[in-house]
Amino acid sequence: MCTQDAFQAQRSQLVGLLVSGSLEGFESVLDWLLSWEVLSWEDYEGLSLPGQPLSRLARRLLDTVWNKGAWGCEQLVAAVREAQTDCQAPELSSCWDPHSPQPARDLQSHRPAIVRRLYSHVEGVLDLAWEHGFISQYECDEIRLPIFTSSQRARRLLDLATVKANGLAAFLLRHVQELPVPLALPFEDAACKKYMSKLRSMISAQSRFLSTYDGAENLCLEEIYTENVLEIRTEAGLAEPLQKNPATLGLEELFSSRGRLNDDADTLLVVGEAGSGKSTLLQRLHLLWASGRNFQEFLFVFPFSCRQLQCVAKPLSVRTLLFEHCCWPDLGQQDVFQFLLDHPNRVLLTFDGFDEFRFRFSDRERHCSPTDPTSVQTLLCNLLQGNLLKSARKVLTSRPAAVSALLRKCLRLELCLKGFSEEGIELYLRKCHREPGVADRLIRLLKATSALHGLCHLPVVSWMVSRCHQELLWRGGGSPKTSTDLYLLILQHFLLHASPPGSVPCGLGSGLLRGRLPSLLRLGRLAVHGLGTCCYVFSAKQLQAAHVGPEDISLGFLVHARSVVPGGAAPLEFLHITFQCFFAALYLVLSADLSPSLLRQLFSCHGPRSSLLARLLPPMCVPRPERPDGGDAALLQEAEPHNLQITAAFLAGLLSREHGGLLAECQVSERALLQRQAGARGCLSRSLHEHFHSIPAAVPGEAKSVHAMPGFVWLIRSLYEMQEERLAREAVRGLKVGHLKLTFCGVGPAECAALAFVLRHLRRPMALQLDHNSVGDVGVEQLLPCLSVCKALYLRDNNISDRGVCKLVEHAIHCQQLQKLALFNNKLTDGCAHSLARLLACKRNFLALRLGNNHITAAGAQVLAEGLRANGSLQFLGLWGNKVGDEGAQALAEALRDHQSLRWLSLVGNNIGSRGAQALALMLEKNVALEELCLEENHLQDEGVCSLAKGLERNSRLKVLKLSNNYITYLGAEALLRALERNDTILEVCFQLWVPTENASR
Repeated sequence: MCTQDAFQAQRSQLVGLLVSGSLEGFESVLDWLLSWEVLSWEDYEGLSLPGQPLSRLARRLLDTVWNKGAWGCEQLVAAVREAQTDCQAPELSSCWDPHSPQPARDLQSHRPAIVRRLYSHVEGVLDLAWEHGFISQYECDEIRLPIFTSSQRARRLLDLATVKANGLAAFLLRHVQELPVPLALPFEDAACKKYMSKLRSMISAQSRFLSTYDGAENLCLEEIYTENVLEIRTEAGLAEPLQKNPATLGLEELFSSRGRLNDDADTLLVVGEAGSGKSTLLQRLHLLWASGRNFQEFLFVFPFSCRQLQCVAKPLSVRTLLFEHCCWPDLGQQDVFQFLLDHPNRVLLTFDGFDEFRFRFSDRERHCSPTDPTSVQTLLCNLLQGNLLKSARKVLTSRPAAVSALLRKCLRLELCLKGFSEEGIELYLRKCHREPGVADRLIRLLKATSALHGLCHLPVVSWMVSRCHQELLWRGGGSPKTSTDLYLLILQHFLLHASPPGSVPCGLGSGLLRGRLPSLLRLGRLAVHGLGTCCYVFSAKQLQAAHVGPEDISLGFLVHARSVVPGGAAPLEFLHITFQCFFAALYLVLSADLSPSLLRQLFSCHGPRSSLLARLLPPMCVPRPERPDGGDAALLQEAEPHNLQITAAFLAGLLSREHGGLLAECQVSERALLQRQAGARGCLSRSLHEHFHSIPAAVPGEAKSVHAMPGFVWLIRSLYEMQEERLAREAVRGLKVGHLKLTFCGVGPAECAALAFVLRHLRRPMALQLDHNSVGDVGVEQLLPCLSVCKALYLRDNNISDRGVCKLVEHAIHCQQLQKLALFNNKLTDGCAHSLARLLACKRNFLALRLGNNHITAAGAQVLAEGLRANGSLQFLGLWGNKVGDEGAQALAEALRDHQSLRWLSLVGNNIGSRGAQALALMLEKNVALEELCLEENHLQDEGVCSLAKGLERNSRLKVLKLSNNYITYLGAEALLRALERNDTILEVCFQLWVPTENASR
């Protein structure tokens, strides 16, 4: 039995079931409810409105059925079960009288079976009905609209028969009885089975080896794949007191219900910086599906590369996209395509590298026909919106800069790929180097050189470190510090690999680079042209036009694209987009075209397209002007901004004094080199000053607060690449910034190194806010050089563990300016409590410590209490969302009895009971400083609240007491009211009256 109360209790699960598949599944449920007369015809019409979100229709159905009583609720649950069974049964057992005197009623009573019988024959039945005059040509065309599946066309024909009184219902009842019974489900048809097999074989072959990062040898994905940190993206905004860290997902959970933004959307977006492992993540997904180990809810998976699709000039339809640009069915093309249209919920499409499209997402042009061709842009945008192949899952990868607010409206889920964790870096290197001792030595080297270790959170950098392990382990001059250093090292590695043994000495400065200079210039010219035209795969014709020959290709920087656009030889692409940017920067440095105007363009804080109109409107709304003919400056004017920024950072690194000798080796004149270096320094310093001066002036009497704009982190990285202390000092000279905010800016360890390199030269202390980034323990270590200029450091939600905090505290003790530290939403445990207690005991001017939403228990709280006893300056202590319990609360309360400075204490959500409350009450009797005490989400109950009430009676300082969600009944409330009568300083008491369940009906 299903009571109405039980039905309501299961409402969210029922909504999930009704929207989990496609519209086809929902309409199948309606078929059963109509046939059982649970729904009237008027009910059905109200639930079949076109264009309504599926979740809204599902909730309306639940409301309609609930109003029909317990019987209706039972029937809905049975209908959902029947609809799920219907997907597996070849034929529904049902028979009817073809000469029934009430044909319309019989069509409704046997509707599920008739829809199944009509499935493969609806076109022929429509033709017959039109020939006999039962339907008009207009009605026939309306039913045949390409947006409807075969089952939906059958239902619309039955709906028409219900309202027409011209004999159509009797005709259908007779004719459908004569149709052959389907012998198998559509996907068990020979054509579909053969196509599924071919698709699996093709994808398995394409995804078995990692070729993107390696032109010289193939790495087996199964042996080398290492999980990245994959987080559900959270919106910026005010957090709830007990908001935890962003949830992380494993790859196998990609299509789970966690973190959904919009149940009616079909598109899942994975964002990540260049080199964070987005392509490899999709490749792993494809391999798991093709090998039958996961994602088997999808019968068909279609992988696409956006950089390849961008090369397609002719119009495409959905059919052309799937069959001609992914996998062609050897037989029954129409049957296979019809199945894909009829069962989109069994289809998965993946689009890798949306940021590499020349266009941006737009909803201006609607296209709903799966058979009519249109442009690649319109086709993809309508697929992502669900106007085409609605209910088919789409997975999209992109760099963050290419994701607009308009695209986010179409997302079911957004995930952020953070790259490798520290454990991931170590695991990856051990998988790459199974020889005894090699991985251990390499890991020790990384841990000893934090700058290089910080770069390795990007999988592409970890691969480079793995490839260059011999050069790194035997390098005499120290390890690379910057990205430019590392890319020059990999350049040396590839050039040595391509040279005959013993033909050249080691090192780029010993003739190796000069000997290959013509090849490098040709590759660089190809890279510049590709960036300027947003082209990342190169045909044989394009290679020939750039004079790139077999000798240049043999160096290994160009590899065959994984999937091939039909109609020619396999195109080539650079190992990675960052390699294309590096070669472009190398070409610009070595060529004669690097003019001052090009430097200004590259290092402009606004970018090349910084007109007023372009800044006011989204990129998609501003048509790109025709590119004028000219040199590299004109060519790069149309490059994507994020690629231009990567190129500019490499350019700054190549123009550093450290690499001046290398450029001189390549016959760059000393005068030209000095001019370019001076130009780059001037442009970077000017851009940074422009950025800060564009921020409105501070309110009189307050410090200037700056929320860095998107280009700020890039400018800092470019300054860091030059590795010039004098330039960094000059760039921040005279800046008056009281609070620098860099939240949600993708700041990782490498960015922390750059920030510390520049910010340590500030002359005035500032607050540095890095909440919601990927700093980690390595990033904390990189920030230490600028800690002396920080008066406050905010590191909320940064995946920091005890190790990082211990290093931070070790330096913070000696930083006189540092007064505030926020470390909530991290991975801290009792292991860091001794360091934090030492910080409290040693720093006499320390004001605020916030450790909320970590994993500190009673043991850690007891250690912190020892530090509090020796501290006389702390004003704010936040421990919400931990597990200190009664024992921890007792220890803290005892330490705070005579504390003279603490004004705010938060112990929200710490599993504190009556014993802890009693200790806090005794503290309130003696403490003369505390003004706000937050104890929500605990287990104080009436006993604990009564104790606190007694403490309030003797307290003359507390102004705010927060007690919500503590199971307080009338007894506790009365005790608080009595205490308030005797206390004239308290201004606010917050609590929620709890009524036990057994008394709820009274």
